[in-house]
Amino acid sequence: MPNVESLRSFEAIKVLADSRRLEILRMLMASPATLTQLGHRLKRSAAWIRHHISTLEHVGLVQLHEIRVVGRATEKYYRAAAGALLLEQLVLPKTRLPVIIFSGSHDPALQAVADGLGKQQLFLTLYVGSLNGLTNLRQGVCHLSGIHLLDETGEYNRPYVRHFFADREVELVTLAYRTQGLILAPGNPKSVRRIQDLARPGIRFVNRNSGSGTRLWLEAELHRAGIDSSSIQGYSQQVSTHTQAASCIQAGKADAALGLQAAAHQGGLDFVPLFEERYDLVLPPEAENMLAPFLGYIQTAAFRASVRAMTGYDTAHSGEQIPL
Repeated sequence: MPNVESLRSFEAIKVLADSRRLEILRMLMASPATLTQLGHRLKRSAAWIRHHISTLEHVGLVQLHEIRVVGRATEKYYRAAAGALLLEQLVLPKTRLPVIIFSGSHDPALQAVADGLGKQQLFLTLYVGSLNGLTNLRQGVCHLSGIHLLDETGEYNRPYVRHFFADREVELVTLAYRTQGLILAPGNPKSVRRIQDLARPGIRFVNRNSGSGTRLWLEAELHRAGIDSSSIQGYSQQVSTHTQAASCIQAGKADAALGLQAAAHQGGLDFVPLFEERYDLVLPPEAENMLAPFLGYIQTAAFRASVRAMTGYDTAHSGEQIPL
Protein backbone atom coordinates (compact mmCIF):
# COMPACT_ATOMS: atom_id res chain seq x y z
CA MET A 1 0.00 0.00 0.00
CA PRO A 2 1.51 3.40 -0.99
CA ASN A 3 2.43 5.55 1.98
CA VAL A 4 2.37 9.26 2.76
CA GLU A 5 5.78 10.67 3.71
CA SER A 6 6.76 13.97 5.30
CA LEU A 7 9.20 15.97 3.19
CA ARG A 8 11.53 18.11 5.32
CA SER A 9 14.51 18.44 2.98
CA PHE A 10 14.76 22.01 1.74
CA GLU A 11 16.67 20.77 -1.32
CA ALA A 12 13.79 18.47 -2.28
CA ILE A 13 11.21 21.20 -1.69
CA LYS A 14 13.19 23.51 -4.00
CA VAL A 15 13.13 20.82 -6.69
CA LEU A 16 9.33 20.63 -6.44
CA ALA A 17 9.03 24.40 -6.77
CA ASP A 18 9.31 23.70 -10.51
CA SER A 19 5.73 22.97 -11.59
CA ARG A 20 6.97 20.67 -14.42
CA ARG A 21 8.79 18.39 -11.99
CA LEU A 22 5.82 18.42 -9.65
CA GLU A 23 3.58 17.30 -12.52
CA ILE A 24 5.95 14.43 -13.37
CA LEU A 25 6.09 13.36 -9.73
CA ARG A 26 2.30 13.36 -9.40
CA MET A 27 2.03 11.15 -12.49
CA LEU A 28 4.55 8.72 -11.03
CA MET A 29 2.62 8.68 -7.75
CA ALA A 30 -0.39 7.39 -9.69
CA SER A 31 1.50 4.66 -11.58
CA PRO A 32 5.00 3.74 -12.84
CA ALA A 33 5.89 5.00 -16.31
CA THR A 34 8.75 5.11 -18.80
CA LEU A 35 10.42 8.25 -20.12
CA THR A 36 8.63 7.71 -23.46
CA GLN A 37 5.21 7.37 -21.80
CA LEU A 38 5.76 10.53 -19.76
CA GLY A 39 6.93 12.33 -22.86
CA HIS A 40 3.74 11.43 -24.72
CA ARG A 41 1.53 12.62 -21.85
CA LEU A 42 3.37 15.90 -21.43
CA LYS A 43 4.15 16.38 -25.14
CA ARG A 44 7.86 16.65 -24.37
CA SER A 45 10.97 14.87 -25.66
CA ALA A 46 12.46 11.90 -23.84
CA ALA A 47 15.64 13.92 -23.26
CA TRP A 48 13.62 16.68 -21.52
CA ILE A 49 11.88 14.11 -19.33
CA ARG A 50 15.20 12.37 -18.54
CA HIS A 51 16.68 15.64 -17.24
CA HIS A 52 13.84 16.16 -14.77
CA ILE A 53 13.70 12.50 -13.72
CA SER A 54 17.42 12.66 -12.96
CA THR A 55 16.85 15.73 -10.75
CA LEU A 56 13.99 14.03 -8.90
CA GLU A 57 16.08 10.89 -8.43
CA HIS A 58 18.95 12.92 -6.99
CA VAL A 59 16.81 14.17 -4.07
CA GLY A 60 15.15 10.79 -3.49
CA LEU A 61 11.69 11.61 -4.80
CA VAL A 62 11.74 9.18 -7.74
CA GLN A 63 13.26 5.72 -8.09
CA LEU A 64 13.70 3.04 -10.73
CA HIS A 65 10.76 0.64 -10.41
CA GLU A 66 11.31 -2.04 -13.08
CA ILE A 67 13.32 -2.88 -16.21
CA ARG A 68 11.45 -4.69 -18.97
CA VAL A 69 13.03 -6.20 -22.08
CA VAL A 70 10.61 -6.15 -25.03
CA GLY A 71 12.25 -7.64 -28.09
CA ARG A 72 15.43 -5.65 -28.61
CA ALA A 73 14.19 -2.71 -26.54
CA THR A 74 14.87 -2.16 -22.84
CA GLU A 75 12.23 -0.12 -21.04
CA LYS A 76 12.89 1.48 -17.67
CA TYR A 77 9.86 2.22 -15.52
CA TYR A 78 10.12 4.90 -12.84
CA ARG A 79 7.86 5.53 -9.89
CA ALA A 80 7.52 8.05 -7.04
CA ALA A 81 9.22 7.07 -3.78
CA ALA A 82 5.97 7.79 -1.88
CA GLY A 83 2.27 7.64 -2.61
CA ALA A 84 1.85 11.24 -1.43
CA LEU A 85 3.96 13.91 0.23
CA LEU A 86 3.36 16.20 3.18
CA LEU A 87 5.64 19.22 2.86
CA GLU A 88 7.12 20.48 6.12
CA GLN A 89 9.80 23.14 6.21
CA LEU A 90 10.37 25.94 8.69
CA VAL A 91 11.72 29.13 7.19
CA LEU A 92 13.55 30.84 10.06
CA PRO A 93 14.75 34.43 10.34
CA LYS A 94 18.37 35.08 9.46
CA THR A 95 19.76 36.21 12.80
CA ARG A 96 22.80 35.65 14.99
CA LEU A 97 20.50 34.68 17.88
CA PRO A 98 19.51 31.05 18.49
CA VAL A 99 15.88 30.60 17.44
CA ILE A 100 13.42 28.62 19.61
CA ILE A 101 10.18 27.46 17.98
CA PHE A 102 7.38 26.83 20.48
CA SER A 103 4.16 25.09 19.51
CA GLY A 104 1.36 24.20 21.90
CA SER A 105 -1.08 25.76 24.31
CA HIS A 106 -1.25 29.52 24.71
CA ASP A 107 -0.01 31.07 27.94
CA PRO A 108 0.70 34.78 28.55
CA ALA A 109 3.60 33.78 30.82
CA LEU A 110 5.51 32.74 27.72
CA GLN A 111 5.69 36.39 26.72
CA ALA A 112 7.35 37.09 30.05
CA VAL A 113 9.95 34.44 29.16
CA ALA A 114 10.51 35.93 25.71
CA ASP A 115 10.95 39.40 27.24
CA GLY A 116 13.28 38.07 29.93
CA LEU A 117 15.52 36.26 27.46
CA GLY A 118 16.07 39.60 25.75
CA LYS A 119 19.00 39.37 23.38
CA GLN A 120 19.99 35.80 24.31
CA GLN A 121 17.46 33.93 22.18
CA LEU A 122 14.66 34.60 19.71
CA PHE A 123 11.48 32.93 20.95
CA LEU A 124 8.78 32.33 18.30
CA THR A 125 5.35 30.86 19.06
CA LEU A 126 2.79 28.79 17.17
CA TYR A 127 -0.34 28.44 19.33
CA VAL A 128 -2.26 25.36 18.19
CA GLY A 129 -3.50 23.84 21.46
CA SER A 130 -2.02 21.14 23.66
CA LEU A 131 -2.73 18.08 21.50
CA ASN A 132 -1.58 19.62 18.23
CA GLY A 133 1.50 20.98 19.99
CA LEU A 134 2.50 17.46 21.03
CA THR A 135 1.93 16.30 17.45
CA ASN A 136 4.16 19.09 16.13
CA LEU A 137 6.89 18.25 18.63
CA ARG A 138 6.78 14.58 17.63
CA GLN A 139 7.03 15.53 13.96
CA GLY A 140 9.98 17.84 14.57
CA VAL A 141 8.11 21.03 13.66
CA CYS A 142 9.12 22.74 16.92
CA HIS A 143 11.76 22.56 19.67
CA LEU A 144 9.41 22.90 22.63
CA SER A 145 5.74 22.38 23.42
CA GLY A 146 3.39 23.44 26.22
CA ILE A 147 0.43 21.45 27.56
CA HIS A 148 -2.26 21.36 30.26
CA LEU A 149 -4.12 18.10 29.69
CA LEU A 150 -6.17 16.53 32.46
CA ASP A 151 -6.33 12.74 32.21
CA GLU A 152 -9.44 10.81 33.26
CA THR A 153 -7.46 9.58 36.28
CA GLY A 154 -7.17 13.17 37.51
CA GLU A 155 -3.48 13.53 36.65
CA TYR A 156 -2.16 16.36 34.50
CA ASN A 157 0.00 15.92 31.39
CA ARG A 158 2.13 12.90 32.23
CA PRO A 159 -0.28 10.24 30.85
CA TYR A 160 -0.61 12.14 27.56
CA VAL A 161 3.15 12.54 27.18
CA ARG A 162 3.69 8.85 27.88
CA HIS A 163 1.13 8.00 25.19
CA PHE A 164 2.50 10.39 22.54
CA PHE A 165 6.14 9.50 23.18
CA ALA A 166 5.96 5.85 24.20
CA ASP A 167 8.88 5.03 21.90
CA ARG A 168 11.18 7.97 22.61
CA GLU A 169 12.55 9.99 25.49
CA VAL A 170 11.28 13.46 26.37
CA GLU A 171 11.41 15.71 29.42
CA LEU A 172 8.50 17.31 31.27
CA VAL A 173 9.16 20.61 33.09
CA THR A 174 6.61 22.73 34.96
CA LEU A 175 6.16 26.32 33.81
CA ALA A 176 3.57 27.25 36.46
CA TYR A 177 0.25 26.41 38.08
CA ARG A 178 -2.54 28.67 36.87
CA THR A 179 -6.20 29.42 37.53
CA GLN A 180 -8.91 29.03 34.88
CA GLY A 181 -12.55 30.00 35.05
CA LEU A 182 -15.28 32.06 33.43
CA ILE A 183 -14.24 35.33 31.77
CA LEU A 184 -17.17 37.76 31.92
CA ALA A 185 -18.09 41.35 31.15
CA PRO A 186 -17.41 43.89 33.94
CA GLY A 187 -20.05 43.56 36.64
CA ASN A 188 -21.14 40.17 35.26
CA PRO A 189 -24.44 41.57 33.92
CA LYS A 190 -25.75 38.13 32.88
CA SER A 191 -25.00 36.60 36.33
CA VAL A 192 -23.00 33.70 34.91
CA ARG A 193 -21.45 31.82 37.84
CA ARG A 194 -21.01 28.19 36.79
CA ILE A 195 -20.66 26.00 33.70
CA GLN A 196 -24.36 25.09 33.74
CA ASP A 197 -25.23 28.77 33.20
CA LEU A 198 -23.68 28.66 29.73
CA ALA A 199 -26.72 26.71 28.50
CA ARG A 200 -29.16 29.39 29.65
CA PRO A 201 -31.08 31.24 26.90
CA GLY A 202 -29.50 34.56 25.97
CA ILE A 203 -25.94 33.64 27.07
CA ARG A 204 -23.49 34.02 24.19
CA PHE A 205 -20.37 31.89 24.55
CA VAL A 206 -17.01 31.94 22.75
CA ASN A 207 -15.15 28.63 22.74
CA ARG A 208 -11.51 27.61 22.47
CA ASN A 209 -10.06 25.67 19.54
CA SER A 210 -10.42 21.89 19.29
CA GLY A 211 -7.48 20.04 20.85
CA SER A 212 -6.77 22.76 23.39
CA GLY A 213 -6.59 21.71 27.04
CA THR A 214 -9.24 24.28 27.94
CA ARG A 215 -11.67 22.90 25.35
CA LEU A 216 -11.05 19.32 26.47
CA TRP A 217 -11.68 20.26 30.12
CA LEU A 218 -14.94 21.96 29.14
CA GLU A 219 -16.12 19.00 27.08
CA ALA A 220 -15.47 16.64 30.00
CA GLU A 221 -17.29 18.98 32.40
CA LEU A 222 -20.31 19.29 30.10
CA HIS A 223 -20.47 15.51 29.79
CA ARG A 224 -20.32 15.17 33.57
CA ALA A 225 -23.14 17.70 33.97
CA GLY A 226 -25.28 16.09 31.24
CA ILE A 227 -25.27 19.24 29.11
CA ASP A 228 -25.48 18.95 25.30
CA SER A 229 -23.04 21.40 23.72
CA SER A 230 -25.64 22.22 21.06
CA SER A 231 -27.65 23.97 23.77
CA ILE A 232 -24.86 26.54 24.25
CA GLN A 233 -25.19 29.55 21.97
CA GLY A 234 -21.89 30.25 20.22
CA TYR A 235 -20.27 26.92 21.10
CA SER A 236 -18.99 26.56 17.52
CA GLN A 237 -17.42 30.04 17.62
CA GLN A 238 -13.80 29.46 18.58
CA VAL A 239 -10.56 31.35 19.13
CA SER A 240 -6.96 30.14 19.55
CA THR A 241 -5.80 31.98 22.67
CA HIS A 242 -7.01 33.14 26.08
CA THR A 243 -6.27 36.71 25.04
CA GLN A 244 -8.53 36.41 22.00
CA ALA A 245 -11.30 34.97 24.15
CA ALA A 246 -11.05 37.93 26.54
CA SER A 247 -11.07 40.34 23.58
CA CYS A 248 -14.39 38.88 22.40
CA ILE A 249 -15.90 39.66 25.81
CA GLN A 250 -14.42 43.19 25.77
CA ALA A 251 -15.87 43.83 22.32
CA GLY A 252 -19.34 42.65 23.35
CA LYS A 253 -19.26 39.74 20.90
CA ALA A 254 -19.86 37.21 23.68
CA ASP A 255 -21.01 37.16 27.30
CA ALA A 256 -18.75 34.40 28.59
CA ALA A 257 -15.61 32.43 27.80
CA LEU A 258 -13.56 29.82 29.61
CA GLY A 259 -10.00 30.99 30.13
CA LEU A 260 -7.19 32.22 32.33
CA GLN A 261 -7.62 34.63 35.22
CA ALA A 262 -4.57 36.47 33.84
CA ALA A 263 -6.40 37.16 30.55
CA ALA A 264 -9.47 38.48 32.39
CA HIS A 265 -7.31 40.67 34.63
CA GLN A 266 -5.40 42.07 31.68
CA GLY A 267 -8.66 43.01 29.95
CA GLY A 268 -10.30 44.54 33.05
CA LEU A 269 -12.99 41.85 33.01
CA ASP A 270 -14.85 39.90 35.68
CA PHE A 271 -13.73 36.40 36.51
CA VAL A 272 -15.22 33.38 38.29
CA PRO A 273 -12.48 30.86 39.23
CA LEU A 274 -13.32 27.21 38.52
CA PHE A 275 -10.11 25.17 38.75
CA GLU A 276 -6.32 25.27 39.04
CA GLU A 277 -4.15 23.35 36.59
CA ARG A 278 -0.51 22.57 35.97
CA TYR A 279 0.98 23.89 32.75
CA ASP A 280 4.06 21.92 31.66
CA LEU A 281 6.70 22.21 28.97
CA VAL A 282 7.69 19.18 26.87
CA LEU A 283 11.10 18.96 25.20
CA PRO A 284 13.39 16.31 23.73
CA PRO A 285 16.70 15.76 25.58
CA GLU A 286 18.71 16.75 22.50
CA ALA A 287 17.22 20.26 22.71
CA GLU A 288 18.17 20.74 26.36
CA ASN A 289 21.46 22.57 25.67
CA MET A 290 19.84 24.97 23.23
CA LEU A 291 16.96 25.58 25.67
CA ALA A 292 19.24 26.03 28.70
CA PRO A 293 18.78 29.86 28.86
CA PHE A 294 14.99 29.39 28.60
CA LEU A 295 14.86 26.68 31.28
CA GLY A 296 17.19 28.69 33.50
CA TYR A 297 15.13 31.85 33.23
CA ILE A 298 11.86 30.26 34.40
CA GLN A 299 13.60 29.51 37.71
CA THR A 300 14.66 33.11 38.35
CA ALA A 301 13.09 35.58 40.78
CA ALA A 302 12.52 37.97 37.88
CA PHE A 303 10.33 35.45 36.04
CA ARG A 304 8.36 34.53 39.14
CA ALA A 305 7.70 38.19 39.97
CA SER A 306 6.58 39.10 36.45
CA VAL A 307 4.21 36.12 36.23
CA ARG A 308 2.70 36.63 39.69
CA ALA A 309 1.96 40.23 38.70
CA MET A 310 -0.35 38.89 35.97
CA THR A 311 -2.55 37.28 38.70
CA GLY A 312 -3.80 33.72 38.68
CA TYR A 313 -0.36 32.05 38.74
CA ASP A 314 1.54 29.98 41.29
CA THR A 315 5.24 29.79 40.40
CA ALA A 316 6.43 27.78 43.44
CA HIS A 317 7.26 24.78 41.21
CA SER A 318 8.40 26.62 38.06
CA GLY A 319 11.36 24.86 36.46
CA GLU A 320 10.87 21.56 38.27
CA GLN A 321 11.27 18.42 36.17
CA ILE A 322 8.52 15.84 36.46
CA PRO A 323 9.66 12.19 36.18
CA LEU A 324 7.97 10.23 33.44
